[in-house]
Amino acid sequence: MDKLAIIGLGYVGLPLAVEFAKQYPVVGFDIFQARIDELKSGHDRTMELSDSEVHEAIQKGICFSTSLEDLQQCTTFIVTVPTPIDSSNRPDLTPLIKASETVGKVLKKNDIVIYESTVYPGVTEEVCVPVLEKVSGLTFNVDFFAGYSPERINPGDKTHTVKHILKVTSGSTPEIADKVDALYRSIIVAGTHKASSIKVAEASKVIENTQRDVNIALINELALIFNTMGIDTHEVIEAAATKWNFIKLKPGLVGGHCIGVDPYYLTYKSEELGYKPNLILGARQINNGMGKYIADKTIKLMIESDAKIKDANVLILGLTFKENCPDIRNTKVVDIIQELEAFKCNVDIYDPWVDKAEAQKYYGYELIDNPLKSDKHYEAIIVAVGHQEFVALSPSDYQKLGGVIIDVKGIVKNPTWRL
Repeated sequence: MDKLAIIGLGYVGLPLAVEFAKQYPVVGFDIFQARIDELKSGHDRTMELSDSEVHEAIQKGICFSTSLEDLQQCTTFIVTVPTPIDSSNRPDLTPLIKASETVGKVLKKNDIVIYESTVYPGVTEEVCVPVLEKVSGLTFNVDFFAGYSPERINPGDKTHTVKHILKVTSGSTPEIADKVDALYRSIIVAGTHKASSIKVAEASKVIENTQRDVNIALINELALIFNTMGIDTHEVIEAAATKWNFIKLKPGLVGGHCIGVDPYYLTYKSEELGYKPNLILGARQINNGMGKYIADKTIKLMIESDAKIKDANVLILGLTFKENCPDIRNTKVVDIIQELEAFKCNVDIYDPWVDKAEAQKYYGYELIDNPLKSDKHYEAIIVAVGHQEFVALSPSDYQKLGGVIIDVKGIVKNPTWRL
């Protein structure tokens, strides 16, 4: 039986490794020893898996490791490392290249390397494969082979888990494509879709989130228009959604490591080839500006309520990029906070899902404890994330906290203003 190696044990890699471990020998590899130690103890800080699920995988024989030696006997390597962007919104392929170097050190004849990281079309064969060849000394499609099967993990979603999401697959030869498809089909109960080439599979992934980004940008722009008209955007959406083919989306912040990042991979490659993707870039500009818009609206409403601005106490409820998830990577709540701080407001942040040390490490923010347990008064409260804890708050809870109530997520009854 093939021994699998999952390279990168984050939100994507860990659930995949644990699912494969139910049927195959699996090595879960990560460069961070603290992550490995945590998993060996049976805990997943990302909360994608429960402690019992991690313990069960350990009992099944999964090996969590930072050692290259543990990869020596593996014949199939699945790379699930992040693909971020840099400060100029250009693709940062460093994690992918370093992961390829790691795999190259243990690559053997007839091994298969499958990539799941979101990339622009061509990265697997034009960037990763040359690294594998250089480090291993082997020849692509003669000595070793490649595949691409884009990740479709939805962080925090306990319904659409890895085995319940249909998987796109591909391979560097027709025979390898069949092998890759069969491998995933053995664990994905939702089924698979075999693409004709690796580039088609890469392109299919990058447009998934690009489409969502553009659609949300349209709703955000409509919200900006309707707000100037004094019309409730959510009521408009509910009315329009009575038509069967209307796509029902809500306005809001677009952050995280997928929708707010992936379009830049496509636009980068497009511009490199001489075509400027104006619609996609325009959507990115709209969505990137929503944090500032929300903060500015908050300031205006505070002024209308005769609240002071300088040294005003403002409470932000939620720091993560989405509800019921501890992930704070590329969260656009930060844009709201920075804009308010530019107005010299005192900003408190409460998020029961976020590790306080992580918030301090990544953003320098000191999160507060439950504000309902203190007597502090706030000139404004911004409900930035729709965590279940905030949905459960009553109108009196919000009234106790302070004055102007800004509802970004549409979860508060009768707020001062709702996006």
